[in-house]
Amino acid sequence: MNAPRAISTMFGIGYAPRAPGTVASAVALPIAWLIAWSAGRLALMLAAVLALAIGAWASELYVARTKASDPSECVVDELAGQWIACAFAPVSLAGYALAFALFRLFDIWKPWPIRHVERLHGGIGIMADDVVAALIAGAILAVLAHTGVT
Repeated sequence: MNAPRAISTMFGIGYAPRAPGTVASAVALPIAWLIAWSAGRLALMLAAVLALAIGAWASELYVARTKASDPSECVVDELAGQWIACAFAPVSLAGYALAFALFRLFDIWKPWPIRHVERLHGGIGIMADDVVAALIAGAILAVLAHTGVT
């Protein structure tokens, strides 16, 4: 398995027979927890930005090789998006469960503006809709945290 394929499919997680995006998001959670717990939520956001950059590069090369515009096995975008959403959540079981649920809701539903950025092409296009879904989920998490709900 070459590097772009390994990265874009999260080392084969993208080949899960059912709901590979949800599987990838679930796999991202304990890693997010470890980063946030040990180094803080800012470090998790920085890790998400790094995953976003590397994921865009790998996805760009992967789609160029496969000639597919947004293959379902390309799930590194879920890792970056889930980490972004988790960076807004309290480092708790309830916080991460809510971050997971909100991120998956917006990533699957794709309301505006998520649907709009999904039209971008290449590696950036693959990553962009998940970033916007994560930021919307993060905004909701921040409001809930500010009001004391989470």
